[in-house]
Amino acid sequence: MKLTQIQEDMLNGKYGKGTALAMKIQVAIGESFDAPRMVPITRAHVALSNQEADLWFAERLLNAGAKCRVAPTVNPGFCLSFFKEKDMVAKEYADLMQRTHNAYKALGAVLSYNCTPYIDTNVPNFGEVVAFSESSATPYVNAVWGARSNREGANSALCAAITGFVPEYGLLLDENRKADILVEVEADINSDFDYHILGMLGKKIGNGIPVFTGLPKHISKEALRNLCAQLNTSGAYSMFHVVGFTPEAPTLEAALGGKEAKRKVVITNEDMKNILKEISLEGNRQIDFAMFGCPHFTLEEAKYIADKIEGKKLKKEMWILISSHVKEMAERMGIDEIIRKAGGFIVPDTCPDQPCWRHLKGKIGITESPKCAYYPQRRGINFVIRDLDTCIDAALTGEVK
Repeated sequence: MKLTQIQEDMLNGKYGKGTALAMKIQVAIGESFDAPRMVPITRAHVALSNQEADLWFAERLLNAGAKCRVAPTVNPGFCLSFFKEKDMVAKEYADLMQRTHNAYKALGAVLSYNCTPYIDTNVPNFGEVVAFSESSATPYVNAVWGARSNREGANSALCAAITGFVPEYGLLLDENRKADILVEVEADINSDFDYHILGMLGKKIGNGIPVFTGLPKHISKEALRNLCAQLNTSGAYSMFHVVGFTPEAPTLEAALGGKEAKRKVVITNEDMKNILKEISLEGNRQIDFAMFGCPHFTLEEAKYIADKIEGKKLKKEMWILISSHVKEMAERMGIDEIIRKAGGFIVPDTCPDQPCWRHLKGKIGITESPKCAYYPQRRGINFVIRDLDTCIDAALTGEVK
């Protein structure tokens, strides 16, 4: 690659060993993709995992003197104060979370601990070049906002934040952002939950960049978040288009770049029914808890749940995972109090795939998110997946029908 003088200086250690290491990794990524040069970024999001390998890498960069030139927002681990107070997490994992906090704070990250920064705290403009990791974030910033990010990993996004540059390849280039799969949606799409299920059809859609037709004219930010999360869970999609809705798809012809789609896929109600059956435990059973917020729930969703359960008592645990920003709003508006009185909890800064949920091992929960159901399986936690109203009813009655 052709590097500028400042990039050469970073690589050669003028700005310290940590920056040199980060630039070395960025250059290696660029060379592997035949990128001709590096380009500056304006934003970043790092999907920290609060796991040993992630922490090892962050601490190595920090101990070598690295600091972020572009302060990135970060993914959640778990809320230390909440879970330590309730004695729900082992000391070794609490210590790991504290070290993670300390490392990213010292690196200069924005400690947002939120997996949906693209909704309210780190929103790029059309055409901005950014470095976003996190499964729902990359397709959201590319497709919905029309910003430009490759599908970064947590480590490459952190290197981008430290150097302020990314190699120019992939979805940063106009020609690689065009759709090549036409997805005609004939299924009934009536709720935000339906976008979860649509997104889980990655195997049928296949490799490429899909352009969707047949979707409603208005799509909520929650529905878009759901579609992004599940598309990346089921098929590793970093970009998609919705004709007449997303900014780079005013028409089908524009989305396809004037070319014919290499494949056409039709999505039916039967496809939606079959994939839900495949990924969910069967219903007609008792459940032990309900969990929402993977990706993190919005204020509107928290309020919706509060309105449904106000003045009632939950028969089973309910966990609603949100950003600290939404938590603050929920407290101000009385939403948090309503849910606590019903027996539920709104918890900030926390992911379902964390060791703080050890008390749920071997139990069966209910959720509206396939992603939420997918990741905790390795911790021995399994889920029935249903629409949000059915989940709320199950938490109130103790069973899903």
